[in-house]
Amino acid sequence: MPKPNIAVIYFPGNNCEEETLKAVIAAGMDGRIVRWNEKKGIEKYDGFVIPGGWGYEDRIRAGVIMAKDPVFDIIRKEAGNGKPVLGICNGAQALVECGMIPGLKNKVEMALAPNKNPFISGYYCTWIHVKNIQDKGRCAFTMFTDREEAIPMPIAHGEGRFATIDKELIDKLMKNKQIIFQYSTKDSKIEESFPTNPNGALHNIAAVCNKKGNVMAIMPHPERASFIRQLPDSAELKNMFAGNIAAMEDPAPARHVFNSMKKYIEEEIL
Repeated sequence: MPKPNIAVIYFPGNNCEEETLKAVIAAGMDGRIVRWNEKKGIEKYDGFVIPGGWGYEDRIRAGVIMAKDPVFDIIRKEAGNGKPVLGICNGAQALVECGMIPGLKNKVEMALAPNKNPFISGYYCTWIHVKNIQDKGRCAFTMFTDREEAIPMPIAHGEGRFATIDKELIDKLMKNKQIIFQYSTKDSKIEESFPTNPNGALHNIAAVCNKKGNVMAIMPHPERASFIRQLPDSAELKNMFAGNIAAMEDPAPARHVFNSMKKYIEEEIL
């Protein structure tokens, strides 16, 4: 069986495409950074990742100009054919702005609003934990992540607060099991206050998938937490890997997002 081949879609202003491609390859897939205007033949890829950054300088609001690009017409069609689409940070914002997430209506239903926390206005970068609140394999990106498992990842955004004016939408997302990851403590407790919820997101939402489960928008960065060497320094880490340089290249828990993408493609697409 050939390796799944992933297109990492680069827009002007993105800055996470290289490490995203490294995470894709580390998970056992092939991949390529594909420019936004390289539309011919893009439908031949087995899956798509829209990485983080500041696409088009995030003018107007985060992700909205990216979302209007014609390449999303192709990505939307391929997602309709079952191919997986992962939007990370700026990519998540674009998936929300183009209506692919949550995807219940043919229009924008949510927003990634400016962060709310008691100390910093605007851009905020820190390590957090997210936990999977659905059964393993509910979506294309959680086949190796246990329910209630907390995973360390960094956030780095100014507009990462999942929000909506539709009072019924959160209930619909919960009923459909579309809220995949919530911000939590290291031991998987949900606390709505800062710093556990680092941006004030409704319902501590860190990631949402479409109803089918093959498209996911996630604000934290799994590609920046896919190797042991990327994790924050800690006594536990030192005791486990001290003096073993090779072991520092071992997969960290967030790598499972990409491992799961690979498994999904092998089972559903190839």
